[in-house]
Amino acid sequence: MATIVNGEVRQPPVKRQEANPVSKAFDSVVGLWNEFVRFLSDVRAEMRKVVAPSRKEVEATTTVVIVAVFIFGVFFFVVDWVFGIGLNGLLSKLGGLQQ
Repeated sequence: MATIVNGEVRQPPVKRQEANPVSKAFDSVVGLWNEFVRFLSDVRAEMRKVVAPSRKEVEATTTVVIVAVFIFGVFFFVVDWVFGIGLNGLLSKLGGLQQ
């Protein structure tokens, strides 16, 4: 039912029906599902960009890792040995180490 205000015809405001809890839950589940599907689509797109390394690249990086592990092992062995000698000398001078 329209009303006339200051010579203007105004329609009554449209009453919106409140969403019931079941409808809200359904909308939430559908929204989560759509987000999940979009996530999987993005994962698939990113996986298409992935390139597996060649055998030559794998051999090169493996060699670098093995050499680096060996160098660090020797370094830490030397550092441990030096600290051991220093600590033994210090403790023997302080009388805490009996030989």
